[in-house]
Amino acid sequence: MKTEHVAAQSAPFGARRQSLIEDARKERAAAASSSSSITSSITSSSISSISSISSTSSSSTSPSSSSSSPPQEEDRKEPKEERVVLNVVFALSNERQSGLFKTGKIFETFEAKLLHIESRPARKVKNSMASDLEFFLRCEVPRADLEEFINSLKRVADDIHTFPEEKVPWFPRRIKELDRCNLLITKFDPNVDQEHPGFSDPEYRKRRAFISELAFSYKQGDPLPTVEYTTEEVSTWREVYRTLRTIYPSMACSQFLEALQQLEAECGYGEDRIPQLPEVSAFLREKTGFQLRPAVGLLSARDFLASLAFRVFQCTQYIRHASSPMHSPEPDCCHELLGHVPMLADKEFAEFSQEIGLASLGASDEDIEKLSTLYWFTLEFGLCKQNGGLKAYGAGLLSSYGELVYALSNEAECRPFEPEETAVQPYQDQTYQPVYFVSESFEEAKVKMREYSAKIQRPFSVRYDPFTCSVEVLDRPDKIQNTLGRMKEDLRILHGALEKLT
Repeated sequence: MKTEHVAAQSAPFGARRQSLIEDARKERAAAASSSSSITSSITSSSISSISSISSTSSSSTSPSSSSSSPPQEEDRKEPKEERVVLNVVFALSNERQSGLFKTGKIFETFEAKLLHIESRPARKVKNSMASDLEFFLRCEVPRADLEEFINSLKRVADDIHTFPEEKVPWFPRRIKELDRCNLLITKFDPNVDQEHPGFSDPEYRKRRAFISELAFSYKQGDPLPTVEYTTEEVSTWREVYRTLRTIYPSMACSQFLEALQQLEAECGYGEDRIPQLPEVSAFLREKTGFQLRPAVGLLSARDFLASLAFRVFQCTQYIRHASSPMHSPEPDCCHELLGHVPMLADKEFAEFSQEIGLASLGASDEDIEKLSTLYWFTLEFGLCKQNGGLKAYGAGLLSSYGELVYALSNEAECRPFEPEETAVQPYQDQTYQPVYFVSESFEEAKVKMREYSAKIQRPFSVRYDPFTCSVEVLDRPDKIQNTLGRMKEDLRILHGALEKLT
């Protein structure tokens, strides 16, 4: 994560870290001022919960003309008639099934474009017959004729309901689509940031470009790249590792300490060697199902959080400049491998991390900013209660000597972790945090995060399928029924196990 250069001067053991919150705010501002952001449309076709009448606009805009050149032929054309996309559900009783053919005539009269149609037996309600049918239509209608179009349908069909087609930002559905989650924030790139310790070092910049290229070329499913680190790079790692290792026993949470010991025994963690992604990723997959993916650099908030939904952590492989071993303007392998990886080996923490990722899929820019703030005050700067005292579990603390000591001192302000409050808490990226949030346990934090996520306004819910490494969008009754069927089978197995024990 990040703090400004002044922090490095006042706190020599502080580390400047990536700020997802600031990135999210920039994305939100950019989206508000640009009409070219990529979005995808999700149709909410839940026939079982029909209650409101609304529509969404799908207007088309004519090309703008330039004041310095004569108008083109397209510029002289009149604007196209504004049309709306409408989702319609109606029922036809056995006596009125000829109404289906009459609806076709209505579509022809109003020049409505039929985009999708499906039918099913009507729900069993009072006075309904076995032969009654329900229809779902998705159509495009001139906005000026919308009200009259709906009234005409009501004359030939029963129980007419319309509801909007919701539009949400694109998000990955399969783990392979993380290849598209590569929007970079270049503010702290050593090639452009003059305050970066490596800005005036052409050899360092060349080395960074080489390592970043390994990540840039990576596609999901490829073998994870390894890096032959130089003597100077290992020396930088050694200083960071040795300094932080001295204070971990008294300040890090027990889950972190246990995982770090396992990483030292199984993955070569230590002062004299920088761990490699393939072996660390294999370790995490065995422990919690998380895996690493090489990252070119600082990712946008939306792309980074989306990766967590698939239990994928985007991990850089380059290391900070040797002139500033205890300070980095961007996330590097010291921050990732020391701060994040040990915690991702804990099941409760891994589930909590994934909860934030799943909540981000399809969320609005405003909600992404709030989720980024939650990420900042938990996964980066979170504290928890253990053995009657406070311990650190956030990666920003566990990779920063100065702030770790400060956060656990009597000077720091600590509050209970409540997502609604935490999500709007102003953060500090120039000095130490003004406040830290304390969780009773990761299980409690996960439950609170799940409750908070349920309030995020999306026209669907999502569920991660660990067997296919994909996200299932629950936006139709049949999908929900299939999921419930799988859950019933799991419950049957658990019930059988309890019977055997009793």
